[in-house]
Amino acid sequence: MYKDATVAEINDVMEKAWKAFHQFRKLSLKQRAGLMRAIATGLENAPDELIHTAMRETNLPEARLRNEKGRTVFQLTSYADACEKGEWLEISIDTANAERTPPKPDIRKMLVPLGPVVVFGASNFPFAYSTAGGDTATALAAGCPVIVKAHPAHAGTSEFVAGIINEAVKKLNLPDGTFTHVHGAAFEVGKALVTHPYTKAVGFTGSYLGGKALFDWANERKEPIPVFAEMGSINPVWLMPGKMEQSAADIAKMYAGSITLGVGQFCTNPGLLIGIEGEALQTFINTLGEEIKKIAPGTMLHPGIAKAYGENKAKALSQQEVATVAESATAPAANQGVPAIASATGQAFLNNPVLHQEVFGPYSIVIRCADLAEMLQVAEKIEGQLTATMMATEQDILDNEALVDAVKNICGRFILNSVPTGVEVALSMQHGGPFPATTDSRFTSVGADGIKRFARPVSFQGWPDSLLPEELKSSNPLGIWRTVNNEMTKNAL
Repeated sequence: MYKDATVAEINDVMEKAWKAFHQFRKLSLKQRAGLMRAIATGLENAPDELIHTAMRETNLPEARLRNEKGRTVFQLTSYADACEKGEWLEISIDTANAERTPPKPDIRKMLVPLGPVVVFGASNFPFAYSTAGGDTATALAAGCPVIVKAHPAHAGTSEFVAGIINEAVKKLNLPDGTFTHVHGAAFEVGKALVTHPYTKAVGFTGSYLGGKALFDWANERKEPIPVFAEMGSINPVWLMPGKMEQSAADIAKMYAGSITLGVGQFCTNPGLLIGIEGEALQTFINTLGEEIKKIAPGTMLHPGIAKAYGENKAKALSQQEVATVAESATAPAANQGVPAIASATGQAFLNNPVLHQEVFGPYSIVIRCADLAEMLQVAEKIEGQLTATMMATEQDILDNEALVDAVKNICGRFILNSVPTGVEVALSMQHGGPFPATTDSRFTSVGADGIKRFARPVSFQGWPDSLLPEELKSSNPLGIWRTVNNEMTKNAL
């Protein structure tokens, strides 16, 4: 239905974005926030056709999509508020001191926008991580034009949302090229966007193979650029002995819901559960298996994901020393993911890298360790993750400092006595983690701190006040927080 953009079309798009950048970056924080709020209003007031289009394309239920649309509106408005407050600019001012030897110059630093940002829409969140999602919102907040490549699995939904964004841009008389939307199922489209000399950063949510390809292309350029790719995670959960003695069955029931939430199609799905052999763990495994049997298969986002889930699950279950604990007792229809739980020993996990790989869907594997020492070995062997969870008592934590430190070392969000599914849109959220979960663990793709991904620091030394950006002027006309001579203040100098 939608044709892939040609190289010539991409070149035209990028030239417009680069031209727009020189105007858009000069907009005030209030003006940028105004655009984001206008997009939020347009999305909130969109006709039901938008939801119905997304339902047809993604197989997601209406309630889930309406909730996700609401979350996307909240992201846009909350990031707009953060944009306007200006704290993300990380302003610091060190005033001159002519009496010092040698004299100390006046130096003032702030973050400035990088340039045009290419955003790749995610398959599993057609609103919150796609066309008007977090990457688009934070890039606009930073002062960067955005070029979105629609995800082919919900191209119509993406086109609909792009129309809302373009209407907001037009209504506010912003430069042509502030926002652009292109289609492209072929990898050549993505490569052309990433390698174009006017592209200055990339945002991506998807598979490891896709994200790593973008990262490699970006680093092979004459001018390498940052790629902020979220590439999946198995989100390990440590089932500590004290907590398991208290509530193994209850924890199992909680995790049956988390593993199968949204047919397991969340980047924070708990795909690895690690405990110690014994009666408590066996109770957990038995209860989890019984709960999984009761949960019916669900239709997955699109046939490609359903096919990949079936193949990856079969590969995991076929590994030596891996046993199937339970599968859903309900027969699946076409393109449905069958919930499943597997189990293996700690040694099997340590010796088989296949068991470390994400199975994107309603699947998880329980790793049965011989003791706490083997649990620590497993923690030290696991690759970078978006989240890691400990189901633990206070004493479990106090008695296992080395294990706690090892787990903290591999994750972006460290959870205690809960489930990893569910990502709060808040300033304190860290949705990112060490490679291969993401390509840069220093940043988050959720929360207003995500704005910093698309900006870089510049110091102004010796500039007269009249020529400085508004954010750095001595009078502080924007009334924002700044660090002046090592003290946080909103006061004028």
